[in-house]
Amino acid sequence: MPVSVEPTSVDPSQNGSAPANAGAGASADVTEAEALRPHAEDAFAGELAALAAQDERPRPARWKLSPWAVAMYLLGGTLPDGTVITPKYVGPRRIVEVAVTTLATDRALLLLGVPGTAKTWVSEHLAAAVSGDSTLLVQGTAGTPEEAIRYGWNYAQLLAHGPSRDALVPSPVMRAMADGMTARVEELTRIPADVQDTLITILSEKTLPIPELGQEVQAVRGFNLIATANDRDRGVNDLSSALRRRFNTVVLPLPETPEAEVDIVSRRVDQIGRSLDLPAAPDGLDEIRRVVTVFRELRDGVTTDGRTKLKSPSGTLSTAEAISVVTNGLALAAHFGDGVLRPGDVAAGILGAVVRDPAADRVIWQEYLETVVRERDGWKDFYRACREVSV
Repeated sequence: MPVSVEPTSVDPSQNGSAPANAGAGASADVTEAEALRPHAEDAFAGELAALAAQDERPRPARWKLSPWAVAMYLLGGTLPDGTVITPKYVGPRRIVEVAVTTLATDRALLLLGVPGTAKTWVSEHLAAAVSGDSTLLVQGTAGTPEEAIRYGWNYAQLLAHGPSRDALVPSPVMRAMADGMTARVEELTRIPADVQDTLITILSEKTLPIPELGQEVQAVRGFNLIATANDRDRGVNDLSSALRRRFNTVVLPLPETPEAEVDIVSRRVDQIGRSLDLPAAPDGLDEIRRVVTVFRELRDGVTTDGRTKLKSPSGTLSTAEAISVVTNGLALAAHFGDGVLRPGDVAAGILGAVVRDPAADRVIWQEYLETVVRERDGWKDFYRACREVSV
């Protein structure tokens, strides 16, 4: 017998395996200005409302925007009334179009890529634009239990009255199925394989059995699921072929050009800096370019001019790590400097990102400093700052 689930009738805090978004309800009393990191649907509420008001294209069932408007929300643009939609993803347009189109079908979406390629960022904004709610989230870890994907129990109710509707604690995925919304599963390959396979019935049959009650939850129109995964982390659990077939896989690449990566880092650092009340760093773009150049050269194993081959360290040196290095440097400049982002503010962050293996990576870093950075015109101050923190 199908069963409907009313999410607001359950207190997730009473279950030891509470849904991963259990904290979302607690944020209801926190204003956007107070939140350290507002949800996408809150941070960009104005843009989403403007798109919805001018979006006259057909919308799939229970979608807040049409597929065209969802793509514009992610890629940016200008509406007929002059409203500017800021880009959330800088990359090939076709990738976004395929991802959005997948969500309009009955196939789930798997965003695949190396760490730092904005998989989580894209996942969150897709859910916000499609369903108006990005908080139906399961965070994958090595300890994620099956209950986080299926459902759990309010053990006080279970012991007092036995299995019943009132004792059931729905997972974010179950809530999304019942309400026709988009659920998210982060780091799918870090979840144990037997727990991963819980998704097979959900994605193929669009139903979630509840054998304890002799019932099931059927997905209503509008339901879909976005998962993210990478194959670089230790502890990866490969997806079974049965589960992988249930997904349409979209690979998010690293930024193609240095200019694109500098643009991404600059935008995100500016957004993060505003949320942390950090002053904008004048002339900080030069240091961002240096950080991006160092990361790209060590990541690619060759200098930008192609003349010198380099050894690559063990770290990924992703765009996300570059954003972290620059943000930390901006905080140093604001609180312990003159507010101007300088080489000394980013040097320590770069060292921490590059040297993950103290033995092998330190040798690679020292060699890069002496053979590339030391000889590069206009980089003397950067070389000295990196030498100081490397000693």
